[in-house]
Amino acid sequence: MMRSPRVAMAGQILIEEAVETLDDVALKAKLSTEGCGAIVSFLGITRGKEGDADVLRLEFDAWQEQLSAVLHGLAEQAIAQFGVLAIAMAHRVGSVGPQEPIVAIHVGSPHRKEAFQACEWLIDELKKQAPLWKKEVTSKGESWKAGLG
Repeated sequence: MMRSPRVAMAGQILIEEAVETLDDVALKAKLSTEGCGAIVSFLGITRGKEGDADVLRLEFDAWQEQLSAVLHGLAEQAIAQFGVLAIAMAHRVGSVGPQEPIVAIHVGSPHRKEAFQACEWLIDELKKQAPLWKKEVTSKGESWKAGLG
């Protein structure tokens, strides 16, 4: 089923659920940079190998009614904890092939240190808290990976 990305905006927070593609450059272009002296970005992509197996694709399933809310809540926490000014995040759902983007996080901040800290915290917490599940399909079979994210 073809769907457009869902976008939720509130102040300087932008969250996208990317269904068919994730355009990290376009996402970054939407980031509000007023008052910022640094933008730190993280882009997670699908590896082509896992051990001695070829990765054919990753399949992400999400509790879609909650995904945007959880990511938005994490962004609010990062703004409060690290004093950053703007956050844009997107995560793919569905099938993601090798070298394709899975997750993008852009953090705008007056200073680089806080932007790096917030970006690292966001990806770590996203992997712990986001209602996402990942199935890895390889040349040797398929398996659901433990945990969220």
